[in-house]
Amino acid sequence: MHHILLLGGTTEASALARLLAAQGMSATLSYAGRTENPRPQPVPCRIGGFGGVEGLVAYLREHRVTHLVDATHPFAARMSAHASAAARIAGVPFVALTRPAWRMGQGDNWTGVAGIEEAVAALAGPPRRVLLALGRMHVDAFAAQPQHHYLLRFVDAPDAPPLLPDHHLVVDRGPFSVAGDRALLRDHAIDLVVSKNAGGTGAQAKLIAARELGLPVLMIERPAMPDRRELFRPEEVLDWIAHTPATERGV
Repeated sequence: MHHILLLGGTTEASALARLLAAQGMSATLSYAGRTENPRPQPVPCRIGGFGGVEGLVAYLREHRVTHLVDATHPFAARMSAHASAAARIAGVPFVALTRPAWRMGQGDNWTGVAGIEEAVAALAGPPRRVLLALGRMHVDAFAAQPQHHYLLRFVDAPDAPPLLPDHHLVVDRGPFSVAGDRALLRDHAIDLVVSKNAGGTGAQAKLIAARELGLPVLMIERPAMPDRRELFRPEEVLDWIAHTPATERGV
């Protein structure tokens, strides 16, 4: 009897949850503790951390998890590292469901930076109108560059306003269209886009719109991930579960 623990919060995790439910498989979808108003899911859900690697190992054993799937955000490096380590210790098969990283194409004007700190430093200079396409976790770091006007787009309204002295907040949930993002960039006279290299199609519209408008993009590259097997489609994970014995140790 399979029981899958799905570490989620992404559209890919939700798609896999629907597939698992359609197959009648037992699964639990786990959200990070900061998740608010998660979408209804066809499998049981939990919200909150596990208490590090040891806590996740204990959960895997207590709930007799047979397969662990990491479908967290490509920038959730700590959770991914914990998942990989816990699966190895508990002897639970482990795979990541992730998105291929975006790659710069013809007409793109990207500058890559290693992380948030480097992105903040790169904004030194005269005032600009900047789309911060980062979610809400890291925007306050950009208060160190207060000369800019920042356009923010969050899935949920924050409990407290961002620390940025000059900003405009849009609350909206993707996926977004190229036409919609092109209009957003034009309406707010944006001249620079700051983005994480999240990959996938749901958030790519802003990059296509930036290309069409000739706007530069400051691209924050992905953090290093543990050595692991990665799949890119929920159907591939379903096939992996069907062909991976529960006694096989995670990759």
